[in-house]
Amino acid sequence: MHALRQSFAILLLAYNRMNLHDGWAIASHIALSGLFSFFPFLILLTALASFFGAGALADDAADLILQVLPREIGEPIAQEVRNVLTEWRGDLLTIGAVLSLYFSSNGIEALRVGLNRAYGVRENRSFVVTRLESIFYVVIGAAVMLAFAFGIVLGPLGWGTLLNYFPALIDFTRIVDLLRLGGTSLLIVAALLITHKYLAAGERSLLSVLPGVAVTLFLWLLGGFVFGFYLAQFPQAYATTYGGLATAMMALIFLYTLAVIYIFGGEINGAVAAMNRAAAKRRRARATHYDDGFYW
Repeated sequence: MHALRQSFAILLLAYNRMNLHDGWAIASHIALSGLFSFFPFLILLTALASFFGAGALADDAADLILQVLPREIGEPIAQEVRNVLTEWRGDLLTIGAVLSLYFSSNGIEALRVGLNRAYGVRENRSFVVTRLESIFYVVIGAAVMLAFAFGIVLGPLGWGTLLNYFPALIDFTRIVDLLRLGGTSLLIVAALLITHKYLAAGERSLLSVLPGVAVTLFLWLLGGFVFGFYLAQFPQAYATTYGGLATAMMALIFLYTLAVIYIFGGEINGAVAAMNRAAAKRRRARATHYDDGFYW
């Protein structure tokens, strides 16, 4: 019962902190920056893949990204993504690629602003340092996506070869497919842990960021299911309101939902840290009172 009351107190404090830190407005900033950064990131991804002579992997990496979106949102965007990726992108070191890299990092910077407010810390590093760090995260993210896509492409080929020698393993095909899809989830978990631990100013232990990451993952799954169910039941709801902008608005609203949950996860960690500090302060006060009474 005590644990339930404490959990409710943490959720309530996190909600109040989110209101105090303008979390709803910051979520809009993250969603819009994320939407603006998505296609420049894909252009960078394609340029990087073409640079290493593996241009087809960019399409596989884009499919991995779109797998986490509800079908009603992912399918319309997928066509536009393929239109972008079908053009030759060998200009990794050109001005266009540099600009794509810079604009892709805007999404990371938006996350940094949200996390700094959630954890109640002030950014003391210079603009150049934080921007270079964001660009580093973008490049590493693109490289990881390509490496993972490479594994996804080779996985079915290797499994098919194994089945040629051991046909009895065909019963495990579904499990292997689930493991491949689960790899995308592991990437998301890793990204959440890295951003919560390293992106915001200050230092935090890996253990201290786990509560917010767990809440974020749970609410993301729940939010994606509810949003997809709503779009499936009322497919014309956005079309009648936004007309030809329906797809863009659906994507933006979905990204806003994810951003709100992401910030709330940071506020969960901030609330836990604040309650721990308050508890430690009370313990020190009791210890001081005891010592004063003892020596009296």
